[in-house]
Amino acid sequence: MGDAKRIVVRPIDRQSAEECIRRWHYSGKTVNNSQLHLGAFFNDQLLGAMQFGPSLDKRKIQGLVENTGWNEFVELNRMAFSDALPRNSESRCLSIAMLLLRKHAPQVKWVVSFSDATQCGDGTIYRASGFLLTGITTSKNLVKRADGVVIHKMTLESNPTKPRQELGGKSYFDITGGRYDLLAYAKATGGITLPGFQLRYVYFIDETARSRLTVPVLPFSELDRVGARMYRGKRAGTSTRNGAPAAVGGATPTPALHRART
Repeated sequence: MGDAKRIVVRPIDRQSAEECIRRWHYSGKTVNNSQLHLGAFFNDQLLGAMQFGPSLDKRKIQGLVENTGWNEFVELNRMAFSDALPRNSESRCLSIAMLLLRKHAPQVKWVVSFSDATQCGDGTIYRASGFLLTGITTSKNLVKRADGVVIHKMTLESNPTKPRQELGGKSYFDITGGRYDLLAYAKATGGITLPGFQLRYVYFIDETARSRLTVPVLPFSELDRVGARMYRGKRAGTSTRNGAPAAVGGATPTPALHRART
Protein backbone atom coordinates (compact mmCIF):
# COMPACT_ATOMS: atom_id res chain seq x y z
CA MET A 1 0.00 0.00 0.00
CA GLY A 2 2.98 2.31 0.21
CA ASP A 3 2.10 5.70 1.61
CA ALA A 4 -1.46 4.58 2.42
CA LYS A 5 -0.03 2.81 5.48
CA ARG A 6 0.69 6.22 6.95
CA ILE A 7 -3.00 7.12 7.06
CA VAL A 8 -4.44 7.35 10.55
CA VAL A 9 -8.17 6.77 11.07
CA ARG A 10 -9.75 8.06 14.26
CA PRO A 11 -13.06 9.49 15.50
CA ILE A 12 -13.81 13.11 14.69
CA ASP A 13 -16.70 15.41 15.53
CA ARG A 14 -19.77 15.73 13.34
CA GLN A 15 -18.92 19.22 12.14
CA SER A 16 -15.50 18.19 10.87
CA ALA A 17 -16.94 15.13 9.13
CA GLU A 18 -19.67 17.16 7.46
CA GLU A 19 -17.13 19.66 6.21
CA CYS A 20 -15.29 16.78 4.51
CA ILE A 21 -18.50 15.46 2.98
CA ARG A 22 -19.54 18.86 1.63
CA ARG A 23 -16.11 19.35 0.13
CA TRP A 24 -15.35 15.94 -1.36
CA HIS A 25 -18.52 13.84 -1.67
CA TYR A 26 -20.03 13.92 -5.15
CA SER A 27 -23.42 15.00 -3.78
CA GLY A 28 -22.07 17.61 -1.40
CA LYS A 29 -24.85 16.57 0.97
CA THR A 30 -24.60 15.25 4.52
CA VAL A 31 -26.84 12.69 6.27
CA ASN A 32 -28.55 13.85 9.44
CA ASN A 33 -28.83 10.43 11.04
CA SER A 34 -25.10 9.62 10.96
CA GLN A 35 -23.83 8.90 14.46
CA LEU A 36 -20.25 7.70 14.12
CA HIS A 37 -17.75 9.91 12.31
CA LEU A 38 -14.25 8.70 11.41
CA GLY A 39 -11.60 10.92 9.90
CA ALA A 40 -8.71 9.99 7.61
CA PHE A 41 -5.53 11.83 8.54
CA PHE A 42 -2.46 11.97 6.32
CA ASN A 43 0.57 13.97 7.43
CA ASP A 44 -1.60 15.27 10.28
CA GLN A 45 -4.15 16.71 7.83
CA LEU A 46 -7.80 15.66 7.79
CA LEU A 47 -8.33 14.58 4.18
CA GLY A 48 -11.40 12.38 4.34
CA ALA A 49 -14.29 11.12 6.41
CA MET A 50 -16.60 8.14 6.85
CA GLN A 51 -20.00 8.44 8.51
CA PHE A 52 -21.97 5.53 9.95
CA GLY A 53 -25.50 5.47 11.29
CA PRO A 54 -28.88 3.73 11.11
CA SER A 55 -30.52 3.20 7.75
CA LEU A 56 -33.45 5.46 6.93
CA ASP A 57 -35.64 2.41 6.33
CA LYS A 58 -34.07 0.43 9.15
CA ARG A 59 -36.76 -2.22 9.52
CA LYS A 60 -36.53 -3.16 5.84
CA ILE A 61 -32.74 -3.31 5.81
CA GLN A 62 -32.65 -5.28 9.06
CA GLY A 63 -34.31 -8.18 7.28
CA LEU A 64 -31.36 -8.67 4.96
CA VAL A 65 -29.81 -10.84 7.66
CA GLU A 66 -32.16 -13.09 9.60
CA ASN A 67 -32.40 -12.63 13.37
CA THR A 68 -30.45 -9.37 13.33
CA GLY A 69 -30.97 -7.27 16.44
CA TRP A 70 -32.01 -3.62 16.18
CA ASN A 71 -28.50 -2.48 17.11
CA GLU A 72 -26.53 -5.18 15.28
CA PHE A 73 -26.03 -3.43 11.95
CA VAL A 74 -25.18 0.03 10.68
CA GLU A 75 -25.13 1.78 7.34
CA LEU A 76 -22.07 3.45 5.93
CA ASN A 77 -24.00 6.60 5.06
CA ARG A 78 -21.22 8.67 3.57
CA MET A 79 -17.58 8.36 2.62
CA ALA A 80 -15.49 10.98 0.86
CA PHE A 81 -11.78 11.55 0.41
CA SER A 82 -9.50 14.22 -0.99
CA ASP A 83 -7.52 13.49 -4.14
CA ALA A 84 -4.45 14.43 -2.10
CA LEU A 85 -4.57 11.01 -0.42
CA PRO A 86 -2.30 8.31 -1.89
CA ARG A 87 -3.34 5.27 -3.87
CA ASN A 88 -5.35 2.59 -2.01
CA SER A 89 -6.44 5.08 0.65
CA GLU A 90 -10.10 4.08 0.46
CA SER A 91 -9.51 0.38 1.08
CA ARG A 92 -7.02 1.20 3.85
CA CYS A 93 -9.54 3.45 5.59
CA LEU A 94 -12.39 0.97 5.20
CA SER A 95 -10.26 -1.82 6.64
CA ILE A 96 -9.37 0.24 9.71
CA ALA A 97 -12.99 1.35 10.14
CA MET A 98 -14.15 -2.27 10.25
CA LEU A 99 -11.48 -3.07 12.84
CA LEU A 100 -12.59 -0.13 14.97
CA LEU A 101 -16.21 -1.26 14.80
CA ARG A 102 -15.23 -4.81 15.75
CA LYS A 103 -13.26 -3.55 18.75
CA HIS A 104 -15.42 -0.70 20.05
CA ALA A 105 -18.91 -1.74 18.88
CA PRO A 106 -18.88 -5.54 19.18
CA GLN A 107 -22.68 -5.65 18.92
CA VAL A 108 -22.45 -4.63 15.26
CA LYS A 109 -22.38 -7.76 13.12
CA TRP A 110 -22.57 -6.28 9.63
CA VAL A 111 -22.49 -3.07 7.60
CA VAL A 112 -24.60 -2.11 4.61
CA SER A 113 -23.86 0.59 2.06
CA PHE A 114 -25.12 1.72 -1.33
CA SER A 115 -23.42 2.79 -4.55
CA ASP A 116 -25.15 5.37 -6.70
CA ALA A 117 -24.16 4.46 -10.24
CA THR A 118 -26.58 7.06 -11.56
CA GLN A 119 -24.39 9.95 -10.51
CA CYS A 120 -21.07 8.37 -9.69
CA GLY A 121 -19.91 4.75 -9.90
CA ASP A 122 -20.62 1.10 -9.27
CA GLY A 123 -18.74 0.63 -5.99
CA THR A 124 -15.34 -0.61 -7.11
CA ILE A 125 -13.83 0.16 -3.73
CA TYR A 126 -16.45 -1.92 -1.90
CA ARG A 127 -15.67 -4.94 -4.00
CA ALA A 128 -11.95 -4.42 -3.40
CA SER A 129 -12.59 -4.20 0.35
CA GLY A 130 -14.46 -7.47 0.86
CA PHE A 131 -18.05 -6.23 0.61
CA LEU A 132 -20.58 -8.57 -1.00
CA LEU A 133 -22.82 -7.38 -3.82
CA THR A 134 -26.39 -8.20 -2.72
CA GLY A 135 -28.63 -6.02 -4.84
CA ILE A 136 -28.89 -4.26 -8.21
CA THR A 137 -31.91 -2.06 -8.82
CA THR A 138 -32.75 0.28 -11.64
CA SER A 139 -32.72 3.82 -10.32
CA LYS A 140 -35.45 6.23 -11.39
CA ASN A 141 -35.34 8.32 -8.25
CA LEU A 142 -33.28 11.31 -9.31
CA VAL A 143 -34.18 14.45 -11.22
CA LYS A 144 -31.67 16.85 -12.69
CA ARG A 145 -33.39 20.22 -12.79
CA ALA A 146 -32.83 22.88 -15.43
CA ASP A 147 -30.65 24.77 -12.92
CA GLY A 148 -28.32 21.77 -12.72
CA VAL A 149 -29.35 20.70 -9.21
CA VAL A 150 -29.90 16.95 -8.75
CA ILE A 151 -32.60 16.02 -6.25
CA HIS A 152 -33.73 12.66 -4.91
CA LYS A 153 -37.42 11.83 -4.70
CA MET A 154 -37.02 11.07 -0.98
CA THR A 155 -36.34 14.75 -0.39
CA LEU A 156 -39.62 15.66 -2.04
CA GLU A 157 -41.69 12.87 -0.55
CA SER A 158 -40.44 13.36 3.00
CA ASN A 159 -42.11 16.78 3.16
CA PRO A 160 -44.42 17.06 0.14
CA THR A 161 -46.35 20.10 1.40
CA LYS A 162 -43.26 22.24 2.01
CA PRO A 163 -43.05 25.35 -0.21
CA ARG A 164 -40.11 25.03 -2.59
CA GLN A 165 -38.16 27.87 -4.12
CA GLU A 166 -37.68 26.13 -7.47
CA LEU A 167 -41.47 25.76 -7.72
CA GLY A 168 -42.11 29.44 -7.11
CA GLY A 169 -43.24 28.84 -3.54
CA LYS A 170 -45.53 25.95 -4.40
CA SER A 171 -45.10 22.55 -2.79
CA TYR A 172 -44.42 19.20 -4.43
CA PHE A 173 -48.04 18.18 -3.85
CA ASP A 174 -49.26 21.50 -5.32
CA ILE A 175 -47.79 20.66 -8.72
CA THR A 176 -48.63 16.93 -8.63
CA GLY A 177 -52.23 17.20 -7.43
CA GLY A 178 -51.38 15.53 -4.13
CA ARG A 179 -49.67 12.52 -5.70
CA TYR A 180 -46.14 11.17 -5.62
CA ASP A 181 -45.23 11.97 -9.22
CA LEU A 182 -41.55 12.55 -9.90
CA LEU A 183 -42.11 13.05 -13.62
CA ALA A 184 -44.48 15.93 -12.89
CA TYR A 185 -41.82 17.54 -10.73
CA ALA A 186 -39.22 17.08 -13.47
CA LYS A 187 -41.52 18.75 -16.00
CA ALA A 188 -42.33 21.63 -13.64
CA THR A 189 -38.62 22.35 -13.08
CA GLY A 190 -37.55 21.86 -16.70
CA GLY A 191 -35.59 18.81 -15.65
CA ILE A 192 -35.07 15.20 -16.62
CA THR A 193 -34.98 11.93 -14.72
CA LEU A 194 -31.52 10.36 -14.56
CA PRO A 195 -31.34 6.68 -15.56
CA GLY A 196 -28.97 4.39 -13.76
CA PHE A 197 -28.56 1.81 -11.02
CA GLN A 198 -28.34 1.63 -7.26
CA LEU A 199 -26.18 -1.16 -5.89
CA ARG A 200 -26.33 -2.62 -2.40
CA TYR A 201 -23.24 -3.97 -0.65
CA VAL A 202 -22.91 -5.82 2.68
CA TYR A 203 -19.79 -6.39 4.78
CA PHE A 204 -19.81 -9.00 7.54
CA ILE A 205 -17.79 -8.01 10.59
CA ASP A 206 -19.03 -11.23 12.19
CA GLU A 207 -18.56 -13.89 9.49
CA THR A 208 -20.95 -16.25 11.28
CA ALA A 209 -23.80 -13.87 10.42
CA ARG A 210 -23.23 -14.47 6.71
CA SER A 211 -25.07 -17.78 6.90
CA ARG A 212 -28.20 -15.82 7.84
CA LEU A 213 -28.15 -13.60 4.75
CA THR A 214 -31.66 -13.73 3.26
CA VAL A 215 -30.75 -12.56 -0.27
CA PRO A 216 -28.37 -14.08 -2.80
CA VAL A 217 -24.80 -12.90 -3.12
CA LEU A 218 -24.47 -11.72 -6.70
CA PRO A 219 -21.34 -12.38 -8.75
CA PHE A 220 -19.64 -9.18 -9.84
CA SER A 221 -20.11 -10.31 -13.44
CA GLU A 222 -23.81 -9.57 -12.93
CA LEU A 223 -22.93 -5.86 -13.22
CA ASP A 224 -21.78 -6.47 -16.77
CA ARG A 225 -24.73 -8.70 -17.60
CA VAL A 226 -27.34 -6.08 -16.69
CA GLY A 227 -25.29 -3.11 -17.87
CA ALA A 228 -24.82 -1.66 -14.40
CA ARG A 229 -21.09 -1.13 -14.76
CA MET A 230 -20.90 2.63 -14.47
CA TYR A 231 -18.48 5.38 -13.51
CA ARG A 232 -19.70 8.88 -12.70
CA GLY A 233 -23.01 8.22 -14.36
CA LYS A 234 -21.58 6.84 -17.60
CA ARG A 235 -21.34 3.27 -18.79
CA ALA A 236 -17.94 1.82 -17.98
CA GLY A 237 -16.14 -0.86 -19.95
CA THR A 238 -16.15 -4.51 -18.97
CA SER A 239 -13.46 -4.99 -16.40
CA THR A 240 -10.85 -7.35 -15.44
CA ARG A 241 -9.93 -9.41 -12.44
CA ASN A 242 -12.82 -10.78 -10.35
CA GLY A 243 -15.29 -8.58 -12.19
CA ALA A 244 -13.93 -5.36 -10.69
CA PRO A 245 -11.97 -2.71 -12.53
CA ALA A 246 -8.46 -2.19 -11.30
CA ALA A 247 -8.02 0.77 -9.01
CA VAL A 248 -5.93 3.49 -10.59
CA GLY A 249 -5.00 5.52 -7.57
CA GLY A 250 -6.19 8.42 -5.48
CA ALA A 251 -9.63 8.99 -4.04
CA THR A 252 -11.30 10.10 -7.25
CA PRO A 253 -10.53 7.16 -9.59
CA THR A 254 -11.98 4.62 -7.14
CA PRO A 255 -14.81 6.45 -5.37
CA ALA A 256 -16.86 4.78 -2.66
CA LEU A 257 -20.45 5.73 -3.10
CA HIS A 258 -23.55 5.97 -0.96
CA ARG A 259 -27.28 6.31 -1.15
CA ALA A 260 -28.03 9.57 -2.89
CA ARG A 261 -29.88 12.11 -0.79
CA THR A 262 -30.25 15.78 -1.56
